[in-house]
Amino acid sequence: MAATSPRSARLLAVLGTVAATLVVWVIGTVPLGVELDARMQPGAAVQHIGPTAVVLASLVVGLAAWALLALLERLTVRPRRVWTVVAVVVLVLSLIAPLQSGVTTGAKVTLLCMHLVAAAVLVPALGRSTVRR
Repeated sequence: MAATSPRSARLLAVLGTVAATLVVWVIGTVPLGVELDARMQPGAAVQHIGPTAVVLASLVVGLAAWALLALLERLTVRPRRVWTVVAVVVLVLSLIAPLQSGVTTGAKVTLLCMHLVAAAVLVPALGRSTVRR
């Protein structure tokens, strides 16, 4: 089996994250019929979360995680450990948003699942791509 370059592994991690969150969106909205609506601030208008928003959000998060890992590889002795701790803290904090913004219980559960699936793909995949010194 050929070795994968860190760049290729990271690109696959980001694309896998996008695909995984989109699959959760499809399962939640199509067969389960969840109206994926969220209110970004109390009293604000309800926004529908469609596939474009899911893809773009997953892509932005994945690329930001990649950028942070690349920066930590230049600045720290143990980039994988530091990055993993930061990633887990960000995941835990990110779980607050679906609980507060989801309009229905189904929307809250679907949004939570998207966050957890994104982390389940992104954290180990990017962590394994760490360049060791």
